[in-house]
Amino acid sequence: MNQLHWADYVVFCVYFVVVAGYGYWIYYRKKSGQTDTKDFFLAEGSLTWWAIGASLIASNISAEHFIGMAGSGFAMGLAISSYEWIAAATLVIVAVFFIPIYLKNKIYTMPQFLAQRYNDTVSTILAIFWLVVYVLVNLTSILYLGAIAVETISGISFTTCTIGLAVFAIFITLGGMKVIGYTDVIQVIVLICGGLVVTYLALQLVSDKSNSQGVLSGLSMLRDQADDHFHMYFAQGHPHYNVLPGMALITGGMWINNLSYWGCNQYIVQRALGADLKTARSGILFAAFLKLLIPLIVVIPGIAAFVLFKNGTFQQAMTDPTGVVKPDQAYPVLMNLLPAGMKGLAFAALTAAVVASLAGKCNSISTIFTLDIYKKFFDKDASERKLVNVGRWAVVVSFIIAIIIAPMLRSFDQVYQYIQEYTNFLTPGVFAIFLLGFFWKRTTTNAALTVAILTIPFSTLLKFWPELMQVINVQADEIPFLHRTTWVFCIDVALMVVITLLDSSSRQNPKGLEVDRRMFRVSPLFVIGSVAIISILTVLYTVFW
Repeated sequence: MNQLHWADYVVFCVYFVVVAGYGYWIYYRKKSGQTDTKDFFLAEGSLTWWAIGASLIASNISAEHFIGMAGSGFAMGLAISSYEWIAAATLVIVAVFFIPIYLKNKIYTMPQFLAQRYNDTVSTILAIFWLVVYVLVNLTSILYLGAIAVETISGISFTTCTIGLAVFAIFITLGGMKVIGYTDVIQVIVLICGGLVVTYLALQLVSDKSNSQGVLSGLSMLRDQADDHFHMYFAQGHPHYNVLPGMALITGGMWINNLSYWGCNQYIVQRALGADLKTARSGILFAAFLKLLIPLIVVIPGIAAFVLFKNGTFQQAMTDPTGVVKPDQAYPVLMNLLPAGMKGLAFAALTAAVVASLAGKCNSISTIFTLDIYKKFFDKDASERKLVNVGRWAVVVSFIIAIIIAPMLRSFDQVYQYIQEYTNFLTPGVFAIFLLGFFWKRTTTNAALTVAILTIPFSTLLKFWPELMQVINVQADEIPFLHRTTWVFCIDVALMVVITLLDSSSRQNPKGLEVDRRMFRVSPLFVIGSVAIISILTVLYTVFW
């Protein structure tokens, strides 16, 4: 039944009061500091390692995971977990090699790094691209998926849900990064506990339908009844090959996708930029361990929903009026089966994921717009207080745009794939520019500028390659977007290398970074944690290959 019981409202209200009250307390404890841009945008020196790690996960895990990734789990199975498990390994790389460079150069925003390493033109081009993608793809899709989930569970109208989620997120965002970081700790606890409740229920339900008992029995039933959903590798010709193409998951585009997202993305890196190196690395490693858990609370319920659907359960709830199966309905349908009180906890978990991600995303939008667009081009002498106020208005305007656009996404069956594919139009060029900017002193501004301009055209060309070939009567297969990511990245790197080598002045590039290998040394505890993560991943990929 698509309604909340009074006990669910009580649980949700407790969650809301705790998060809002804690955020209010954090904000007013040091209210005078909120007029400082470093404090508002970075919470400089205020976040502990566990707050950084929790904030990374809370900001990353949102409705696109609970709804979109669960929907992909329903449609294609465990292979979608590569986005999470490869991310865990990626976070280790980012902590070792990327974060020291940012902290040594006192970087607050990604465009700021580009301006220092290259010039303002490169910085501005990518700042505008980031703002467009963050608002029109990320913020909008998170709000849309959160709203349809809340609508499905509670019966509240879609429009009311979008506005309610936006207002809640605005309340958190306007307090600045310190409020976001510490409230994210509560959000992570709620979303993991609530997510595990749904996983438990789903496995128990599978077990009951198979006349067995216990959660482990339910997990065994999943393997027996949906074995094709427990493989990480899709060979060419597989129905889902274009979405998750074979070896690209572990050797190609998946790594480029993750390294760009976790290492060159304002939305993510911002959490660690206000801390010292030891604290930042510890927080990132903590986030990597949490990343390993995510498939358990989002993908497994999606596979369970597939098994239940295949066996005749909630057929009507999973299809639209024309009979088309809607995978993104899997998680909301499971949540509706929870008993009173537990449904409220799961509802709070989903809301926590949505609101935390919305707040984190909008804080990054606000940071880039204020420091890299407004201050640079509109008011170079703006006071700290004025910049903070501009940042707050940027938050409000971004949400208004997202509320208007969100309903347009109803035509997509798996919004998670929409997010991944269209953000990857920019990903290869961004990562190429950052990677060579970090580790090759000779890389020139002209090389970076060329790639910044051409990356989206390259990605668009490969996206529509089959249609272009048809014009000259040549048959061509669609290129999976992870393969497109790899191809565009390789073209971008080659282009940057050639342009740089053709510039005789590149040997004395004054903007090249001085990289000291000692920056990359890590503590014994960090090594132990990293080895543990890689070992767990090796076992997972060996078992489910």
